[in-house]
Amino acid sequence: MEELPLSKSEQKRRALRLQALGRELTELKPAQLYQLTLPDQLASAIADYQRFPSREARRRQLQFIGRLMRDLNPEPIEFALESMRGKSAEARYEHHQIERWRERLMEAPEALTEFLTKFPDADRQGLRHQLRSVRKAKTEPERKAASRALFRFLKTAVHESD
Repeated sequence: MEELPLSKSEQKRRALRLQALGRELTELKPAQLYQLTLPDQLASAIADYQRFPSREARRRQLQFIGRLMRDLNPEPIEFALESMRGKSAEARYEHHQIERWRERLMEAPEALTEFLTKFPDADRQGLRHQLRSVRKAKTEPERKAASRALFRFLKTAVHESD
């Protein structure tokens, strides 16, 4: 069966959707962009956009990014962005697993051995330092900040072992 060409309206909707995806990419930090493994030309265009101070230059650059996006399959990029935002089921599951590890590590000393066995590449000294910080925190804001820092540390350790 012969595929019909897209109408001009559909082409415009697709171009605007890709441009919106490109705008979302421009809001990411360089480390997050690196995780996406984008084509060099697109990564360079995004870096230029982030560097431009002028509103008009950014507008033109965003159109260029949208044009570059038309040559790509946007599905892998959209999936990776969903994961970064924590919307995918896999990302939510991973988030809950890290939370469980954090709770276990804060409550039970033997969990440290389990964690280091499961993730042998984790920074042992750094993990012990983070745990010590959580235990030494006296006020509630200090405890929350130390707990968040421990979560970030665990997330990094889990990702490095993948």
